[in-house]
Amino acid sequence: MGRAAPRPLDGRVVAITGGARGIGRATAQGCLRAGMQVAIGDLDIQTAERTVVELGGATIAVELNVCDRSSVKAFLDETEARLGPLDVLVNNAGIMQLSAFLDESDATAQRQVDVNVHGVLHGMKEAIPRMLAHGGGHLVNIASTAGKVGFAGAATYAGTKHFVVGVSEAVRGELRGSPIEISCVMPVIVKTELAAGLPDGRFIKQIEADDVAAAVVEALRKPRFEVFVPRYPVGPLTKFGAILPQRVREAVGRLLQIDRSLAAPDQSVRLAYEQRAATSTAERVRELKP
Repeated sequence: MGRAAPRPLDGRVVAITGGARGIGRATAQGCLRAGMQVAIGDLDIQTAERTVVELGGATIAVELNVCDRSSVKAFLDETEARLGPLDVLVNNAGIMQLSAFLDESDATAQRQVDVNVHGVLHGMKEAIPRMLAHGGGHLVNIASTAGKVGFAGAATYAGTKHFVVGVSEAVRGELRGSPIEISCVMPVIVKTELAAGLPDGRFIKQIEADDVAAAVVEALRKPRFEVFVPRYPVGPLTKFGAILPQRVREAVGRLLQIDRSLAAPDQSVRLAYEQRAATSTAERVRELKP
């Protein structure tokens, strides 16, 4: 049998959480170039509206707090009212606050779980019934290579991304035979504000947000579950590492400097991002209200 033809994307409706900047913005731009209609949801509605003006095309901005399921519902309701039935949801919103595990405050851990875990759960629970009702759709969950490997200095973040991978696999199993696709995107460190102050790896360099966006669009055209960015060597290395004994895996991680890639950031460079991430939930929504 021949390979399936790429799926057409022209006119399809995609909603992107955390779409005002970084990977979300790049993904919005990539989807627009593919002919899609794009809804950008973001806590920072002013930046989201500026992004819509800059990107142009069939794009809308909607204020969104992924930690609040009612806000996610309202985001998707408005998307469908203005653009049409939802075809794709990209669960992109996420934060990464770095510190040694024992130095991390409970509030910091809770914030990361709220955004990175509950934000994805809310998106999936609100999107799946809509997609089932109108005959199909595609869920794209932005995880990380930290969803496959534990990174020192980012224990809670890595835990939340392991969750994203696990819940994606489990829900994919529940939806097997349905017209809904699920993709789990696992990039290395991406050159966005979230990665401020982080060094390049010895063998695996930081990538651009556009690289992740291109991988997302490719997965929409040719669905697959595991989407490593870059595809090589990260995918094979991750799969090979999973079958190695723990000591060998850790030795390889030290050789590749994985053990240090998130453990010693330049905190002076990260300060602005860390401060914004520290007010990335309900309290920030209140601040943004007139």
